[in-house]
Amino acid sequence: MREIKAEIITSTVKNLFMEANYIIDRDVYEELKKACDTEVSPIGKSILKQIIENDEIAAKERIALCQDTGMAVVFAELGQDVRITGGDFNEAVNLGVREAYMEGFLRKSVVKDPLFERKNTNDNTPALIYVDIVPGDRLKIVAAPKGAGSENMSALRMLKPADGVEGVKNFVVDTVLKAGPNPCPPTIVGVGIGGTMEKAALLSKKALLRPAGQPNSDERYARLEKEILCEINKSGIGPGGLGGRMTSLSVHIEHFPTHIACLPVAVNICCHACRHASAIL
Repeated sequence: MREIKAEIITSTVKNLFMEANYIIDRDVYEELKKACDTEVSPIGKSILKQIIENDEIAAKERIALCQDTGMAVVFAELGQDVRITGGDFNEAVNLGVREAYMEGFLRKSVVKDPLFERKNTNDNTPALIYVDIVPGDRLKIVAAPKGAGSENMSALRMLKPADGVEGVKNFVVDTVLKAGPNPCPPTIVGVGIGGTMEKAALLSKKALLRPAGQPNSDERYARLEKEILCEINKSGIGPGGLGGRMTSLSVHIEHFPTHIACLPVAVNICCHACRHASAIL
């Protein structure tokens, strides 16, 4: 049994959320540059150049690349041969989030009660924590701050199995078109198919963690990703919603077995600031 101290988890989470908010992932940065080279709209190209410049300044000066520094989402893979010592895992994660947002000058955007008393917690906690138990003696932590502008444009639909591929395609494309400029395009579109209602939603968010532009390992789903992306980029919404070809940088689909009577599909849209950072302890 390998032991990992809670204080190490806290410091790791702190560093990950600061890095994710300051430095855009290299894969997203490269996709933005490709989009800038491809975009034919002068306004669209200008917006993409500004986004790229913004990301470069944020990394250089270590400041938030977006004013919405997101709700703290944490995905953890906890090895079954790991024992957390010196504290509670969830508390250690939340302390790391608290320190990152306080010391890193990141905007605190979480309200304690979602409906009756929307009072800010003032430290961006609690985090959303998802833990998978896996073989081994390591702990992998992924920090994925998620802004509300794009989160609010997400959707879920319980399709009928008979709706098939076309039903899925139409739902995803319609969701992005209805979102229009609101999620700060160019976007990355995460799609979860299968499982149950909540599983599809979680899959769609996990899909955003895949390196931008990396196709699904299943050729059928990879082909569907490409077809959906093509339809989205025919919309003319473009960068910033001001017209152009590059409405989305990529579409990522994750899937899971489901009930014979079900075809749940979730769409989790992410803005061009698709932020995540990971570490293995």
